[in-house]
Amino acid sequence: MEIRTLRYFLAAAREENMTRAAELLHVTQPTLSKALRALEDELGKKLFTRRSFSISLTEEGVLLRDRAEDLVSLADKIEREFLALDDVTGGELCFGLAESCQIRYLARELRRLKERYPGLRYHITSGDTEQVTEKLDKGLLDFAVVCSTPDAARYRALEFPETDRFGLVLPRTDPLARKTEITPGDLIGLPLFCSEQSWENDIRPWAGGFFDRLRLEGSFRLSYNGSLFAREGLGCLLTLEHLIDVSEESGLCFRPLSPALELRLYLIWNRGQSLTPLAECFLEQITASFNLDWTLGEKAAKMETGGM
Repeated sequence: MEIRTLRYFLAAAREENMTRAAELLHVTQPTLSKALRALEDELGKKLFTRRSFSISLTEEGVLLRDRAEDLVSLADKIEREFLALDDVTGGELCFGLAESCQIRYLARELRRLKERYPGLRYHITSGDTEQVTEKLDKGLLDFAVVCSTPDAARYRALEFPETDRFGLVLPRTDPLARKTEITPGDLIGLPLFCSEQSWENDIRPWAGGFFDRLRLEGSFRLSYNGSLFAREGLGCLLTLEHLIDVSEESGLCFRPLSPALELRLYLIWNRGQSLTPLAECFLEQITASFNLDWTLGEKAAKMETGGM
């Protein structure tokens, strides 16, 4: 099975029309049709349902499309990495990022790296831990940023300098908005929005014996979408601080959880993965920067407590 054939297959699946797909690929329609028939013969499965003026994927075709997208993306990434080995001014980095206000640290280091290597290009994928680690494990990413403690047997990790605070985003008109902190008991009977990952990994242990009395109204992987539902009064959103606009004009407010629920953020990469020269430069730079941030943070904390 050749990568070129998979590109043909993906183009046909995307366009749902052999003529349009052939035009985009700059090949003749008979050439494309022959390649796809050969692919079906090789796999022993029918991949397309063919009609007079259109085509659609069979169940087997849908399965191949999901696998082919990853394979083609990985092939493209490998090709770009090797082309960049002789490019002393740039290259490419791929990241999978969790939602956090601390992503500003990563953006800062990318800006600094781009000043050193003007040809730097970077690609960002957003998602929860399950989504980004799946791509990292497949070799589609150089680094991922996750909000859960990484598996030390599989990943190397660098801890971000701060913690993220969990809280409740709710309309300012809600009676709970009068409180300065939200306890597990306050949430009983409320329709709640949260990511499935945070609901199980963070809210469950935080709520303790109250958890079974809490109701997950709907799950969102992106907090912004959940905030729109909260603004319409459909429920309250459990999320990290600083992700949602809670200004006076927004109509929403943020109230921290009590007892406090704070998460650490980690930059991770595969233990068995060889990093490109550019990725090595980025890792060296951000490690030095984070160590400095930690030192300054410790000094500030000592000054606040009178320890210096």
